[in-house]
This record gives sequence, C-alpha cells and structure tokens, in this order.
Amino acid sequence: MNLPLPAKFALAGLAALLLPGLALARSSDRNQPMNLDSDRYDCNLADENGRCRFSGNVVIEQGTLHITAETADVYRSNGQPSRVVLSGSQVKLRQQMDDGTPMAATADSMDYNIANETIVLSGNYTVESPRGTNSGQRMTYNLATGNMNSGGDGSRVRTVLQPKQRSAPEAK
Repeated sequence: MNLPLPAKFALAGLAALLLPGLALARSSDRNQPMNLDSDRYDCNLADENGRCRFSGNVVIEQGTLHITAETADVYRSNGQPSRVVLSGSQVKLRQQMDDGTPMAATADSMDYNIANETIVLSGNYTVESPRGTNSGQRMTYNLATGNMNSGGDGSRVRTVLQPKQRSAPEAK
C-alpha cells in the first residue's frame, strides 16, 4: 500500500514508539524500516486528535518483528500517536529478543498506551519464549517498570517455567 507522505510520518512515529517495546524486543529493530500492509487505510490527516484505521489482513513487519491482525487503530493526540489497538480473531506477534531467542504472543486484542507505557493483552492471550509460557484472559505489562499483572477478572492464569539448561559436567 502506498501511503501519502503525512501518513508515512505518522507510521514512522508509530514504529519508533510502539513496535520496539511490544516484547522488549531486539533493540536494533527500531532502526529498521517498517512495512505495513492492509486491505484498507482510513485516516483524516487534518484531525490531529483522530483515529487512523488499517483494516483487513493487516501485516506489520519491522526487522525481526512480525504482527498480523484484522485491524490496527492508531489514535493520535496533537498529531502524535498516543494509543494503538490491534484486534481480530487472534492478533499474532513474533519477534527475536536481543539475546537471539524467539518470543511469540497471541491475543484477541493488544492495546498499547504510549503515554502510560503499558500493553494490555486481552482475550485468550498466550506469551511464549524458550523460558516458558504465560496464558490467560488478560495481562497488563508496564514497559517502564517491567511489572506484569495477569488475571484479576475471575479467570485462571497459567504459567509454565522451563528448567534452566545445565551444561554436562566435564569428564575427568
């Protein structure tokens, strides 16, 4: 999709703010170009406090980051992205961490509040990495503090921690 120049600037701002933080991801990804493909793009660029919507088979790629969703709503405040909501039957995110390990997350929706530096995964979420998995109905993650809060809505949270791999003792 070819976007008008103001939309490309909005996306560049979105990429700088949203995508590197979603998974404490590979820090070099934020310096990569971001590609966003969708079936439709609706945005009133004159409204600095409006919403821009990418809809239909949304695919976002930047470096090792790959996200698929049915809809990506970018909310703006004074012309700057302030909140991003990804939704669809299951939003899927995968990315490499700085240490090279993969991370994947799925949820019915992912809501990133840029000002609060929080991400909320809602509806049948699962976060997987080689270290383990965490799944439930709702998780809030604070990017600034690293604090994660799951559950609280009466549903159960499941966490599986993988044992740390030990190297074999040296033969004598």
